[in-house]
Amino acid sequence: MQSKTLGQQLAATTKVWRHVLDGRLRPLGLSQAKWLCLLELIRAEQPLTQSELAQRLGIEPATLVRLLDRLEMHGWVERLPDIHDRRSKRIHLTEQSRSIALQVQQTADNLRAELLRGISQEDLAICVQVMSMIDQRARVMLVPGTNLLTDDSEL
Repeated sequence: MQSKTLGQQLAATTKVWRHVLDGRLRPLGLSQAKWLCLLELIRAEQPLTQSELAQRLGIEPATLVRLLDRLEMHGWVERLPDIHDRRSKRIHLTEQSRSIALQVQQTADNLRAELLRGISQEDLAICVQVMSMIDQRARVMLVPGTNLLTDDSEL
């Protein structure tokens, strides 16, 4: 049996984790796109701009606009002007959606606790550190004209 590469394992773990969470949130009547959006908005310390939210969700701004249109039409979010930048809009949860978003967050937190139970704090810290380094290096590659360090001694 061939073991998965790191990339394959990351993709598989992300997919199954989301699938389990999706199943637990299905009784709320939310699609994965909707609950992911609500989760990002409830976890943010302040309302996010559309571009910040798109970046956090890892989707194109045009895709987010269509999702926000649907959420706004059903009274889940409001797009209000940014007081610091009139060209920008900040996404606010409505009172109607705040309690649902808190349920989504609680369900996600409970699942995380279940999945990580029995894994030592040291192992988790190493995993997070390694993932963070990979993430930072990949983000550098997204910026044109930057060179990635070739010294692997940091790992």
